[in-house]
Amino acid sequence: MSVRRLIIALACAGAAFNAGAATDIQTIVDRAVQPVLQQYGVPGMAVGLTIDGKALFFNYGLAATRPARPVTEHTLFELGSVSKTFTATLASHAQVRGKLAFDDHPGRTIPALKGSALDRATLLELGTYTAAGLPLQVPDEVKNDTQLFAWLGKWQPAAAPGTQRRYSNPSIGLLGRIAALALESDFADALDQGLFPALGLRHTHVRVPASAMPDYAWGVDAKGQPARMQPDVLDAESYGVKSSAADMIRYLQANIDPGRLPDPLRRAVEGTQVGYYAVGGMVQGLGWEQYRAPLNLQRVLAGNAEHMIHEANPVTKLAPAPAPPGTLFNKTGSTRGFGAYAAFIPDRKIGIVMLANKNLPIPARVAVAYAILDSIAAMRQQDAASR
Repeated sequence: MSVRRLIIALACAGAAFNAGAATDIQTIVDRAVQPVLQQYGVPGMAVGLTIDGKALFFNYGLAATRPARPVTEHTLFELGSVSKTFTATLASHAQVRGKLAFDDHPGRTIPALKGSALDRATLLELGTYTAAGLPLQVPDEVKNDTQLFAWLGKWQPAAAPGTQRRYSNPSIGLLGRIAALALESDFADALDQGLFPALGLRHTHVRVPASAMPDYAWGVDAKGQPARMQPDVLDAESYGVKSSAADMIRYLQANIDPGRLPDPLRRAVEGTQVGYYAVGGMVQGLGWEQYRAPLNLQRVLAGNAEHMIHEANPVTKLAPAPAPPGTLFNKTGSTRGFGAYAAFIPDRKIGIVMLANKNLPIPARVAVAYAILDSIAAMRQQDAASR
């Protein structure tokens, strides 16, 4: 079955789920997830839901095969670019604490970039991929910080800052590095010892400690071989977090209701939910990408399409403001052996995380999650109408 046919099947399945008020959530999740696991040969997946503050977990398959180890809500998966939402939160936290300003330029913190073409961009533009058309990845020949800053210092933008969005690991990765420097910390330490504990995430790591290694899943690459991410320049800042479904649902709950957090962390999380640029039907914030109501699957798929990852797209600058009611926030993430997706709708108090130890196609992840959320929303409406 092609991805397109899968999406159509999931949309039809969602309509069928919606028609039966007695259909329970386990059935909804099983019917959406199991065909995808089979079609793409995914060894294991952890699915977490938060509904009105209640966490539910659904675990499938194996975290590792030798020896066989089942997936649980505590299994560690590589988040890939979902990590960028943590990078954005760290930068927002530094901004709230007065350690940096989003209208600063990178040369203020990194002298090697002072006066470069990249230094015309702001930190906000780095965090929204609108700085200078930086590429998706750091070049393979860049092996250390000296080479990184030399490469960035010579970079020549294809367009003026704030006019195009080009999704880029080095762009938001550089923001993460600057945020950590502003906090007088190593980036991994700033998350592992600072941000994660502050958010109540006890099983989320940049550097997985020895005590947590038994929970770390093995991914499977495109050739069916065991895979985990390898160290690289700006990896921690752009795609290096490992987490569990249990911790990620706790993280989504904090994003759904930041008011439960102490200041300045509350304001930091709220700062990642501001929209800055419209890119077609998607609104780019810091880390999270937004879809305004009325929602539909095709618009969310379009915002996660290949051209949004690999091409420069024109943007319309917005007056910064919190997202309106009905907004869906989402982020995808992939590494060589893992695929992740997280989405939530704050005013509906609902969210989902899907963590898999294979890099299955992004449209399939989005379609599965949307079908589940749409079906649960319909059930809630039916329950409310029957009261």
